[in-house]
Amino acid sequence: MSQDSQHGKWSISSSDDDDEDPLPSSGSSSKPGQAADSNHSSKREPVAAAAVVKSEPNNGAASLLAIGSEARQAAHASQLNPVKYESSPSMAGKRKKEALEDLGWALSDSDDDGAGGEKGKSLRDLPKRSPPSPKAKKVKEERPPSPHGRVYYIDEPQDFFEASVPHLNDTYRFYLNKVTGLDKKFNTGALHIRDILSPLFGTLKESVQFNYCFDIAWMVQQYPPEFRDRPVLIVHGDKREAKARLVQQAQPFPHVQLCQAKLDIAFGTHHTKMMLLWYEEGFRVIINTSNLIRADWYQKTQGMWMSPLFPRLPKGSPASSGESPTFFKKDLLEYLASYRAPELTDWIQRIREHDLSETRLTPDSHTFTWIHMQVHTVHTDHTQPFPDEESWPVIGQFSSIGSMGLDKTKWLAGEFQRTLTTLGKSSLRSDPTIHLVYPSVEDVRTSLEGYPAGGSLPYSIQTAQKQLWLHSYFHRWKADTTGRSHAMPHIKTYMRTSPDFTQLAWFLITSANLSKAAWGALEKNNTQVMVRSYELGVLYLPSAFNMKTFPVQRNPFPVSSSSSGFPVPFDLPPTHYSTKDQPWIWNIPYSQAPDTHGNIWVPS
Repeated sequence: MSQDSQHGKWSISSSDDDDEDPLPSSGSSSKPGQAADSNHSSKREPVAAAAVVKSEPNNGAASLLAIGSEARQAAHASQLNPVKYESSPSMAGKRKKEALEDLGWALSDSDDDGAGGEKGKSLRDLPKRSPPSPKAKKVKEERPPSPHGRVYYIDEPQDFFEASVPHLNDTYRFYLNKVTGLDKKFNTGALHIRDILSPLFGTLKESVQFNYCFDIAWMVQQYPPEFRDRPVLIVHGDKREAKARLVQQAQPFPHVQLCQAKLDIAFGTHHTKMMLLWYEEGFRVIINTSNLIRADWYQKTQGMWMSPLFPRLPKGSPASSGESPTFFKKDLLEYLASYRAPELTDWIQRIREHDLSETRLTPDSHTFTWIHMQVHTVHTDHTQPFPDEESWPVIGQFSSIGSMGLDKTKWLAGEFQRTLTTLGKSSLRSDPTIHLVYPSVEDVRTSLEGYPAGGSLPYSIQTAQKQLWLHSYFHRWKADTTGRSHAMPHIKTYMRTSPDFTQLAWFLITSANLSKAAWGALEKNNTQVMVRSYELGVLYLPSAFNMKTFPVQRNPFPVSSSSSGFPVPFDLPPTHYSTKDQPWIWNIPYSQAPDTHGNIWVPS
């Protein structure tokens, strides 16, 4: 079966046409053929990665299983013996043909031309079907595995981490992560996890880490020595083998306890990324987009919202005390209660005892969102129509894509678009333009990480070939204003902008990728929303800041504490794909040009 579009042509076997995505691995919680969320899909067993992890257990992949991201496991295993770029087209073609035969589908040679010779690369020869070799000796004190192998990570300079309270944007409290290898200017006002957990922001007593992927040993090292033995509760969604691996990771750390999120809906995942920090001085919430593994805090673009320090309420305060105008406290408590977890009972009580109303006194008012119907409700209740609203486009930016259906009306331009464009109580409007920002093959090839960055962008060929109509919406990842054009995005943001891209009607940072599993889909005659996964984000509304719209900050770095502009993490207006651009697809080979590390990409 051959599929054509201006952004690529792929040929796949008819057997693959029947199954949208590879089946999840044991212990995975992603739905086959759907939730291709960056982290969701990375825990699935991709077709291209299964052979690496299973057939060569002693090639370095075994130690990587603790991370829980099989996309990154495969990339890491491959980088131990990377395939270097070879100018000989016969060798590249041979390696490519072998890979495709092993996967059970074929990519026509015309695809090379369609990419303008800029197709991506991979990382190693296909695994030989030979008996496993003896186990390699464990490397003492080795760093958490990198997609590039053990030697890839470099130490950050001494001034990379904050030594004093940094200058931050106190208006919006929205921050990007620090990226290793950037000019210092673009990290000034950005935050690393070590900065967040440092004494600069409070004297830590206990913390909770909600996330999807964990490297517990690495996580513990990010706490400063004086806080490193303080109690930490990990909230996760792992089951069976994955849960057993997580329990094993936690064994050396008696102060680390685990809490399993209840996943009552089949194939749901716990994708929320949040920190609850309890200090001697008060309480703080951080909602971010990074997994608790080093690769996510190294050379990727991530984002976070960090709350102010919430003080403790006077004893005997009424239960309704400490609320914000947008019911921030109520939403947070309801979200935590939805876990039905005894381990969170004390935390719920602690939050009740703190004053979260500062968001009303300063322009720090935000609303939690975890299903798109709530976004719809918030828009309706807290925003007003404005002239020419139908000309204001919506931008969605994400790191993975699920199944959208046979055409745009099935979900994207239906309930999803209505959710993101309903402002005020007006229902008589034309549908605005939707721009989707997702890295192209060339974006990944020329990134700081090279092709292995694509291990965190798990858009599969099985899904892509069924929705070629979607690719006409795609725009490149370009972030020159924040210095992050070559730091591939794991951040997820959605916004509505003015036609000239200078104003925002609202802005959302969230864990949710572009998938029905993350955002939900209407069922039962549109009377019920099915949301499979735990997702959490923060929605910025101008009305909460006494503004009509947010002005876009054109030069977010270095950060200014008094800036009134909103620091959008990528360039506006977005750059539409050219006819030669193709969206990054993680389970097909790219062997026509080397990446920034001289490697090619051959899934195995």
